[in-house]
Amino acid sequence: MPEWLVLTLAMLAACAVVVVITFVRHRAAPEDEDPSETPDVIEYMTMWIGVVYAIVLGLAIAGVWEGRSAAQDHVQAEATALHEISERVRVYPAEERDLIRDDIRTYVSHVVTTEWDSMADKGEVTGRGTELFERIRQDVTDYEPATDFEAQAYQPLLDQVTAASQARIARAESTGETMPGVVWFGLIAGAVITIGMIFALQIRRTTRELVLAGLFSALIAFLLFLIWDFDAPYSRGVTASADPFLNLFPGVGD
Repeated sequence: MPEWLVLTLAMLAACAVVVVITFVRHRAAPEDEDPSETPDVIEYMTMWIGVVYAIVLGLAIAGVWEGRSAAQDHVQAEATALHEISERVRVYPAEERDLIRDDIRTYVSHVVTTEWDSMADKGEVTGRGTELFERIRQDVTDYEPATDFEAQAYQPLLDQVTAASQARIARAESTGETMPGVVWFGLIAGAVITIGMIFALQIRRTTRELVLAGLFSALIAFLLFLIWDFDAPYSRGVTASADPFLNLFPGVGD
């Protein structure tokens, strides 16, 4: 099911629940009930519950967005390190240079096609990707520099391999969901309590109040969806992109 459809259904469902409960409560309310006489303490509690929940939502959104940004940074760092290796081996003999560059392009092609799909569908990198990266590492580390110029380039190349390896490990660790289940429980429970406090204020069945209550519940549903959407950086909605690989290694995804 498309994510925009999930969002639409969630927002409509939140609105419908509030409206239905309001109608049911209005019919079941005693005839002498005066909705204008809401105790001050309930208004005070409702205000603070809304404030606290807004802070929690803001922190959750900031956390998942930071995770998504970090995931994109891992991709950028890995692509940049591999590109540096590809460029710096120009001082090596043609045979060694072409071997390393071919293995890098093979690895990058695997990442942007097969491995990227695996991260989106299974939340993990592939064993084949690990094998291809190890081949690049062996290509660089096993070569013995024949000249002083090659020797000067050798250590920086090893540093770039290490940087690419660290970025790959970080990318693999950030493929899954980042929000613990207990946090989701708190977010959903907080949403129920916050929306439930609307009825503690004795909402009436006027068009204005129904519209405002519906919009309020839809907003909370949207924010929860936003957190869920950002929670898996490589598989939902606004995901981390493979563009750094495609920009630095044109044609590998064709």
